[in-house]
Amino acid sequence: MAMSLIWTAMVGAAILCGLATGNGPAVARGALDGAAAGVELCLSMMGVLCLWMGVMEVMERSGLAGGLSKLLRPAIKRLYPDFAGTPKVMDAVSANLSANLLGLGNAATPLGLEAARLMAERTPGVASDGLCMLVVCNTASLQLIPTTVASLRSAAGSANPFDILPAVWLASAVSVVVGVTAAKLFARFWR
Repeated sequence: MAMSLIWTAMVGAAILCGLATGNGPAVARGALDGAAAGVELCLSMMGVLCLWMGVMEVMERSGLAGGLSKLLRPAIKRLYPDFAGTPKVMDAVSANLSANLLGLGNAATPLGLEAARLMAERTPGVASDGLCMLVVCNTASLQLIPTTVASLRSAAGSANPFDILPAVWLASAVSVVVGVTAAKLFARFWR
């Protein structure tokens, strides 16, 4: 709700400033051009996102997602020790982490929400340390294949949309390490 008010105020201020400076037609043209560019971007990204969502579905049906989940299980148990004995939570967190590793933020969101819902059942109305860790890991998200960013770069005309891989790997690894370290420190000292 607050973000809606902030964005509405910003758009209103921009329109008023444009009208006050005599740039009303330029503001109207900019709004229409921006809306058209937004629709064009959404349509161009749709194909790439459908492709990777399909890959994720094939991985799940073939058992690769389950194998990846088993591979990630030791690390997940260390990050979420309170939920290590709850298979439904561990499966939801594994699926969320798998989608994030593949750079599928749109697919990771519902999986993360499901994991958060399952975690919140244990401590209703209170964010547990595990739930806070989930938010940190989902936000920082280590990415091996940044599909969404690559699809944006491809839609913008990049000749090689995946040439950013080393930078993405470094940035996402650093953000995950810093985020997990901060979450662990806050969990220990902030009581």
